[in-house]
Amino acid sequence: MNRRDFLTTAAVGAATLAFPRFAPADDSDLKPVWAEIEKRHDEAVHRLQQWIRQPSIAAENRGMTEGCELTMRMLRDAGFENVSKIPTDGQPGIFATFDAGAPRTLAIYFMYDVKQVDPAEWSSPPFEAALVDRPGLGKVVIGRGAVNQKGPEATFLAALHAMRGAGRKLPVNLVFVAEGEEEIGSPHFPQVVRKPEIAAALKKCEGVFMPFPSQDLSGDVTVYLGAKGVIECELVSSGERWGRGPRRDIHSSNKARVDSPAWHLVQALSTLVSADGNTPAIEGLAAKARPLSATEKQMIAVAAQRMNEAMAKKALGVEHWVHDVNFQQSLEMLVSQPTVNIEGLVGGYTGPGGKTILPHKAVAKLDLRLVPDMTAADALAALKAHLAKHGFADIEVNMSGGYDPTSTPANSALIRAEIAVYRRARIDPILPPRLAGSWPGYVFTSDPLRLPAGHFGLGHGSGAHAPDEYYVIESANPTIQGMDGATRSYVEYLYELARTS
Repeated sequence: MNRRDFLTTAAVGAATLAFPRFAPADDSDLKPVWAEIEKRHDEAVHRLQQWIRQPSIAAENRGMTEGCELTMRMLRDAGFENVSKIPTDGQPGIFATFDAGAPRTLAIYFMYDVKQVDPAEWSSPPFEAALVDRPGLGKVVIGRGAVNQKGPEATFLAALHAMRGAGRKLPVNLVFVAEGEEEIGSPHFPQVVRKPEIAAALKKCEGVFMPFPSQDLSGDVTVYLGAKGVIECELVSSGERWGRGPRRDIHSSNKARVDSPAWHLVQALSTLVSADGNTPAIEGLAAKARPLSATEKQMIAVAAQRMNEAMAKKALGVEHWVHDVNFQQSLEMLVSQPTVNIEGLVGGYTGPGGKTILPHKAVAKLDLRLVPDMTAADALAALKAHLAKHGFADIEVNMSGGYDPTSTPANSALIRAEIAVYRRARIDPILPPRLAGSWPGYVFTSDPLRLPAGHFGLGHGSGAHAPDEYYVIESANPTIQGMDGATRSYVEYLYELARTS
């Protein structure tokens, strides 16, 4: 089935029911924009494929210069002015503006980096950007960055192209900031946002939003009123720093008389959590953690009634929540509990067969998630103090990135505009207190800017950080939008924000 036949067949289910007509101004005035979206569909898909095909992996310093330049070129093509590369102590940021002469201004956050890949785990090469038909989904693009975040970001740019192609001025001015280190904890993004000219531009904004394909497979949308903070770090145990154990790998027979840095690391890790591995045991880590309010608990109770527990477990590949709690309790824990997670353990020989050595070094990669009123600086200090107190002061702690939690009021114009657009699409969004994952929204929501910040967008994708990451291009599911419908949602959102007081 070609694209035009597909759109015609799906028109009643996907466009009329899932996304009814909307009139931010006069409906006839926007018909040329909707026509441009369809006309430019292939162009928009090609733009996304081009972006995915350019690797930009900050953790490996792979393709970052090219990825930054490509992003800047795409911004200029979409109509942004004064597109500038912003140097940092790491990968550069990007700053741009789009002056439409409008009374209101919106800020947009992009990331141009992606997670690492193991091509052997993928059914399609991760940087090929293949278009594939998926049963129950329709046509999807598969590739690293497809959903996180190049897919929704390219869709937002498609909205700007369609509006300009239809001869329509933007209803709001735009201030754009981007970074190339989100996937390594945004260690240098504050250097971008706090530059005087960028901070001054952001202070004029109503808020900051990140394009996001918010629909799950049932078509439901969740509007997150914040996100947890995070610390990413390595714990390194070495014979040299410890002063015990070998300074190089030695024959394992010597374990009878030589200390093991690997076991030393395991023993240190065991002190960080409860015996079952589920509750942080770092002294002082959660001293400032804010408990859920009665309002937040009620929000979670409503979410638990509306969400599908079986679907959530299936998506995660699990059969039980920790401590066998019920679904509502699991959601409360998800948004309110700090965590200490082992991302990976590396030490000694890990190849085929055995290799009888006593390794001289072992490394644990950790992430700690933080809830409101906790800070990354305090959490790092608590971790180091805990290790020292328990006899592990020798273990090296290297923080690679991280930031504080973020919160945005539900009554902010940014969030109210999101909800209004969703409800016009006959979607009643779920509003939990925060996302259990993290993004560096704190640079906007904290001092000195104190701007509301969040995510918005229709459409669907999945597999972020995983093999076969995908983003829906042409939807076969009448409850979720493909790329054109998601593009339309961004047009509607800009108009809605322009008139929301």
